Amino acid sequence: MPQTNGAVEAANKNIKRILKKVIEISQDWLEKLPFALWAYRTSFRTSTGAMPYSLVYGMEVVLPVETEIGSLRVALEQQISETE
Repeated sequence: MPQTNGAVEAANKNIKRILKKVIEISQDWLEKLPFALWAYRTSFRTSTGAMPYSLVYGMEVVLPVETEIGSLRVALEQQISETE
């Protein structure tokens, strides 16, 4: 019997759960898959204490809403880069 990877199975379960919510509104799940993956990758995981995005790319994600509305973190990063 093949060995399974519990972490991968848990991730797939969460992605499926997100997709189920997405297709309640629209049945075109293939078009919505990138949005479901983005939601998963930018959600905080208590098991790792981080977002999958930050673990892969080594930096915090800047969400689109932060650039539109603005956030303290984005403002501070802009101020730091302007002074350098």
